[in-house]
Amino acid sequence: MTSARGDLRRRIHGLGTVDRVAPKSVAHRAERRPSAASRSTGSAPARIQGMKVNLGGVAVDLMGRDEAVASIMQRAVSGGPKPLGVLSANLDHLNHFGAGGRWENTLDIAAVEWMTLLDGAPLVAKAAELTGQRWPRLAGSDLIGQILDTAAVRGLSVGFLGGSEEAQRMAADRLGTEKPLLRVAGWWAPARHVLTDPRASRRLCREISAAGADILLVCMGKPRQELWIAEYGHLTGAKVLLAFGAVVDFLAGNVRRAPAQVSSMGLEWAWRLAIEPRRLARRYLLEGPESYLRLRRHSATPVPGVLSVPNAPAGTARARKPRPLGFTPVDRHADVAALVVTYNNGADVCRLLESLLQETKDQSIKVVVADNSPTPDTLACLQKYPEIMAFATGGNLGYAGGINAAYAKAGPADTYLVLNPDLRVQHGAVQALRASMARTGAAVVVPLLQDEDGTLYPSLRREPTILRALGDAALGSKFPSRPGWLSEMDFDAESYAHPHKVEWATGAALLVRADVAAQVGSWDESYFLYSEETDYLHRVRDMKAAIWFEPLAAMTHCRGGSGSSPALDALMTANRIRYARKFHNVSYARAFRAAVLLSALLRAPLAGHRGILGLVAWESRWADLPHAVAYPTSTGVDADFPAGAVIIPAHNEASVLGRTLAALELPLATGRVEVIVACNGCSDGTEAVARSTPGVQVLHVGEASKVAALNAADRAATRWPRIYVDADIEVPAEALRATMEALSATPGVLCARPAFVYDTFGASWPVRAYYRARNRLPQASGSMWGAGVYGLNEEGHERLGAFPPVTADDCYIDQLFSTSEKLVVECVPVIVRTPRSTQLLLSTLRRVYRGNSELRSMGGARTGRTLRELFAAVEGPATALDALVYAAFAVAGRVARKRRPGSAWERDESSRIPEL
Repeated sequence: MTSARGDLRRRIHGLGTVDRVAPKSVAHRAERRPSAASRSTGSAPARIQGMKVNLGGVAVDLMGRDEAVASIMQRAVSGGPKPLGVLSANLDHLNHFGAGGRWENTLDIAAVEWMTLLDGAPLVAKAAELTGQRWPRLAGSDLIGQILDTAAVRGLSVGFLGGSEEAQRMAADRLGTEKPLLRVAGWWAPARHVLTDPRASRRLCREISAAGADILLVCMGKPRQELWIAEYGHLTGAKVLLAFGAVVDFLAGNVRRAPAQVSSMGLEWAWRLAIEPRRLARRYLLEGPESYLRLRRHSATPVPGVLSVPNAPAGTARARKPRPLGFTPVDRHADVAALVVTYNNGADVCRLLESLLQETKDQSIKVVVADNSPTPDTLACLQKYPEIMAFATGGNLGYAGGINAAYAKAGPADTYLVLNPDLRVQHGAVQALRASMARTGAAVVVPLLQDEDGTLYPSLRREPTILRALGDAALGSKFPSRPGWLSEMDFDAESYAHPHKVEWATGAALLVRADVAAQVGSWDESYFLYSEETDYLHRVRDMKAAIWFEPLAAMTHCRGGSGSSPALDALMTANRIRYARKFHNVSYARAFRAAVLLSALLRAPLAGHRGILGLVAWESRWADLPHAVAYPTSTGVDADFPAGAVIIPAHNEASVLGRTLAALELPLATGRVEVIVACNGCSDGTEAVARSTPGVQVLHVGEASKVAALNAADRAATRWPRIYVDADIEVPAEALRATMEALSATPGVLCARPAFVYDTFGASWPVRAYYRARNRLPQASGSMWGAGVYGLNEEGHERLGAFPPVTADDCYIDQLFSTSEKLVVECVPVIVRTPRSTQLLLSTLRRVYRGNSELRSMGGARTGRTLRELFAAVEGPATALDALVYAAFAVAGRVARKRRPGSAWERDESSRIPEL
């Protein structure tokens, strides 16, 4: 414990302490001394009976100055069941915490008891209007002198959190001179990232607790100081926490108070605006008028107590011992029923289930998967999870239709967790969602979503309005800090750092209370895709139920199930208009439609947006947009499947070949596709795996050579076209059909491959950065290499003849044909698993660049444009960093290729994940 003056560089100082009992004369002076501020504001008598009044949606404690200070000091001495948080309510507070504010009701669920003091001339006037009595303005800067004097008299220790180090140093010097008896526990000036990092904030709390502060001044500005106290105040050990904004700067003498005459006229805001126009213009000129309207609309006569929080239903977050891993059977009751809708998401949904499985240690979870896929491939992948329920919906019902189908089969549960198949649930996320629901009584809780590189995915949204539609039309993602009434999407990083109520969020992940799901009813299937969650959560709010965001529940959004096309973008736009018509009157809906069409018009010249305006403006064309379809019933054998051959060279691929062949079971069953596996130099049971699949022709090639295997299979094959597939690549039946049809029916096309996407799940950051950059290269999206699969028709194969002795057969094929003779088929993409580590990626690149060197020695033409394309794709710091990582790997790979290859087969084993 120290005096106010000390070495601020040490955060908690070790100078000598003072006696805890002050001389009586000092105590007498401190208790009787009136402050200048109390004289100027006409403080009410100390014995006035306090009351609460609702001002702008905030419960404010009305009391006199001495009563407020006495209450604060009593708690600082004796403590209470919870620490006391003290804040001042002004128009800025209503902007953040009042009715309709971003943080409305957030403070009500804190482990802190709040004293909300009256501040700001408009609130003082409104309180007088409602109560018929004049109440003093109690700003933190007015109270702090009396609080510190009383703390010094009573021997209480005070800590200071916030403000700059320079301001703290100046404040310490002044307090050391003016208040020598004040006991200072410490000064802390943490960086902003510390305050938004839960682990760092907890470390800071432990440091403050060890210092033994009775009173902690938290001076970070609104709303950060109140939110930090709400989340971490109870961990600091302080009995009282004062959210007093710029008090450290006032104590340091850096901020001048408004003259008493200006304050008495209610114009202190104008004084501060004149002094700091750049910092305060937004608060007073943009947000102030809206807050004033809240004050006028949402204020009420005195109310007893504090705003209540509804109780969560029993069972929302029952404490229990750790459970063994495993999903609960669907016919049993569970804490959580996970509802997943898939559409050709076999690889994605299996990874989701693996991450969700880890959550079963903390709660019982059952899973229902509604599969909208046209082929059984996804359901085949899910056979490794016999305890879940996975079923074909019989058509593409859309997202809402799939959720309704899954919910109908889910059976009883405390909560229902809607999940996109391309999510990965981070450890503890489900438990954090349930804990938030229990704490807040929320009807729905949504998690924090992150992209695969760990960056924030902005998932929070505001209710669609005409002004927000116009703001988004004119500004798009530019000026993300613009006022909330001009943007439907919430870009503010602070919104994702603290739990709070939201209007709605993307439907990728939602935890819904069982009673709420029963009352709200089915998801609206008329939307098919997009806006269905906006509609559902609107109906939740119509029940006067709350939707909360919980940042401690984090999930990774891999976007494997997300995609975009002009038709889908047009559907998104059309559904926004449908939504406005459902919930608003005709005039409002027409104005909203005009704003949405303006957005489409402004973006019409941009690539990827052409045609959207026409599709949306002429509603007769809405029937052509994606919509629910039913699949024709069949025996599972497609007699119209195109004829052709699939050739798979395999060297010691027993761990992965089974899943590759499983994806080809449907084409094999038609009898029109021959599948040939050329096992070359195998010693691990690859041939046995190949022979276990009925209908597969297995060749034994003694030489461990991919080229030898390809040529041997070519000699054995009898059908055209031919699709050459690496043994670790699963080709969906729909992708195989589309590629064969393109090779058979597209004039001039001799070579084709299906679309593909990289699966970088589990890969290190440099590997993910490399493949993000590679994805941006135009040649990567239009070439035959990289997918692990390509096809030739008979005419194309005549040009090839036999495969030459090269390492990079796909690059050789790519160079063999002109751009007009090659085609990348838009279809269900093939999943290409990337290496997981830097070392394994370098090993892969060594083989790739050695193959490229062989092609150059054969006279093959290389474009030489990779570097130009790479840096042409740079759009900002993040993409520039990816490009640099790509370039570094490229250089390292070219250097490594010069080393002589060893005896081991050169390939990446980390991407060959064995079947479970």
